[in-house]
Amino acid sequence: MAVAGETTLEYTPTWVVAAVCTVIVGISLGVERILHYTGKYLKKKDQKPLYEALLKIKEELMLLGFISLLLTVFQDRIATICIPKRYSDDWLPCKKKKEDSSSSEESTSHFQTFYHFTSGGARRLLAGHSASTSYCEKRGKDPLLSTTALHHLHIFIFVLAVVHVIFCVLTILFGGAKIRQWKHWEDAISKKEYDPEEVLKFTNVREHAFIKDRYRGVGKIGTLMGWVRSFFKQFYASVTRSDYVTMRLGFIMTHCRGNPKFNFHKYMIRALEADFKRVVGISWYLWIFVVVFLLLNVNGWHAYFWIAFIPFFLLLLVGTKLEHVTTQLAHEVAEKHIAIEGDLVVQPSDKLFWFHRPQIVLFLIQIILFQNSFELAFFFWIWLQYGFDSCIMGQLGFIIPRIVIGVFVQFLCSYSTLPLYAIVAQVRWFLCPYFTWFLTSCEGSHSETLPFLLLE
Repeated sequence: MAVAGETTLEYTPTWVVAAVCTVIVGISLGVERILHYTGKYLKKKDQKPLYEALLKIKEELMLLGFISLLLTVFQDRIATICIPKRYSDDWLPCKKKKEDSSSSEESTSHFQTFYHFTSGGARRLLAGHSASTSYCEKRGKDPLLSTTALHHLHIFIFVLAVVHVIFCVLTILFGGAKIRQWKHWEDAISKKEYDPEEVLKFTNVREHAFIKDRYRGVGKIGTLMGWVRSFFKQFYASVTRSDYVTMRLGFIMTHCRGNPKFNFHKYMIRALEADFKRVVGISWYLWIFVVVFLLLNVNGWHAYFWIAFIPFFLLLLVGTKLEHVTTQLAHEVAEKHIAIEGDLVVQPSDKLFWFHRPQIVLFLIQIILFQNSFELAFFFWIWLQYGFDSCIMGQLGFIIPRIVIGVFVQFLCSYSTLPLYAIVAQVRWFLCPYFTWFLTSCEGSHSETLPFLLLE
């Protein structure tokens, strides 16, 4: 559908067309080469989970690009789909201004107010709007989606893709930085010599550092205090040295007795990468969330504000649960033993998680990270597309909490919650890509542990 007053390709200089195509193709090939060489580097470094995560990101980018392509190809057809005017006046992101009938032709919704900064841009917008709506106006109806709205939707898809990639990178960078801080604990353990007298030494179990800070006795008071402590611990010390040493020993005594100096830190890095591979994708149920949010983004409902609290509360719930799992492990040991011989050994189990399934926690982490990235992507899109004073953006009192919560959720989930999940849920066994590496590193491990390694 050609817009009146605008030049088509038939009358555009060929050097302009060639120059624009060269720039677009060059940028696209540059991005593709970067992703390609990144994948080769990850494969060379034997980072299979990260490589698979990169493939998932490329799949999501391809999906978003295909959605944008469909909108472009069918935009003229969509512009000819008409609906009764009474249906286009409800459920609007911004309230329409009442105007008299003489100016009704120039009245547009919020999605048709871009490019107002120049008079020439305004004229092009009105021309485009007139061309896209004339078909339906002749029939006394409104277009289902105007050409201008489709153009803005393309930009939203692009912003969502960029923000999604950036947040994926931040997630693995923050999580990796956290786990790398545990390396000096692993080095200290590996350098520690075997002392028979230390092994035979009996210790009051409740004086052990792992137990001392967690055990508050039995009964309702002890349970309540355990939950309160778990809630606050996720903010300041999600994994302490005693936590790492105890969980490491529990892991080795359960699955790797033949090698007490097994490199548990290296395993944690691989576990984080495998978790990242799972949370980076945009699954079908997350797209349902996108559609529902776009449906509920109605003027006066402030859905853009309330949605920010969904990942926030889910993050607090997940972090508290993971910390409470370690508290339960401490209680189990404290209630069964008065004294222990040698180091403290815990027995992690799936039964400590909701419905005996640690995967539920990882599923919630995926929802948290996606909803948070979608919320911030939507914010940046509104800011770039319509300006900071847009009616969709809302008042300053709604904007600041959204930004603060979004940054807080991204940092805490990447830097604390995801690494915490990696060490607490290490009984889950997703080491299939590293099965040979594990057997080599854990020489002499019990054969009964092998079936767990084959499970996703």
